[in-house]
Amino acid sequence: MNTKNILIVGVGGQGTLLTSRIIGDVVINKGYDVKMSEVHGMAQRGGSVVTHVKYGDKVYSPLVEERGADVLLAFEKLEALRWIHYLKEDGIAIVNDQEINPMPVIIGAEEYPEDIIEKIKENCKNTYIVDALSIAKNLGNIKVLNTILLGILAKYLGLSVDEWKDAIERVVPSKTIELNKKAFLTGYNLK
Repeated sequence: MNTKNILIVGVGGQGTLLTSRIIGDVVINKGYDVKMSEVHGMAQRGGSVVTHVKYGDKVYSPLVEERGADVLLAFEKLEALRWIHYLKEDGIAIVNDQEINPMPVIIGAEEYPEDIIEKIKENCKNTYIVDALSIAKNLGNIKVLNTILLGILAKYLGLSVDEWKDAIERVVPSKTIELNKKAFLTGYNLK
């Protein structure tokens, strides 16, 4: 199998790292070699977080190179725009249509950019936009936003639903397993 390169981007506290651990669990259990690398922003919550996930028969480096990502999984739309240049020309961008103001916007030094979704679509013809936050609210907990997005990603990757559900059971806190599986299936069935 050719190496699959996934770049997960978001803001601290959105569950990007948990998502990468679930992906890693699934592909390791499928017998693939997997490498991951995490980059945390300045703040534990609210700072930019980027996770590189690569898997295949043999993976030599944990970092996805510019124009090397098969998938950009973005938990926040400005983060998607910041990292869109990492996508391959035929890559797919799965973008949560959520706006979280970065510190320069919060302190009034800058304004949150306009037309972000249009700019993302200009750079990626395979863009899937979802309001995962609203879906998570409807499910009763905004913290499952990540597993909703994971469900969309899982359908694109083509691995079995049962493998993903098993990984969720192994990785997420036990009291949240059923809600996370429900969120995952909701995302999986969106596309």
